[in-house]
Amino acid sequence: MFIISLTYKTSLENVEHFIREHNDFLEKYYSSGHLITSGRKEPRTGGIILADAHSKEEIQDIIKEDPFYSNDIADYEITEFIPSKYNEHFKSFIKNS
Repeated sequence: MFIISLTYKTSLENVEHFIREHNDFLEKYYSSGHLITSGRKEPRTGGIILADAHSKEEIQDIIKEDPFYSNDIADYEITEFIPSKYNEHFKSFIKNS
């Protein structure tokens, strides 16, 4: 699993200009099963995406399709983690290694 932390590097007005395309990007990867949850940071300085992929390289390739990436709206920090404890309601997201 991966935590993707986006930090805006432009005005919120510019962010809003690309929000529809960003949401379309998110929907594509929710449909493919790569994304688990996403949302904005509070205060609104960026966003967080929880994703499932085989590798960090796969996540990097996915990010390249985000309009926030291609239009230089946000910086991305990717953190890989291996869940060791989880709420049973989320068991379907956990892969045993």
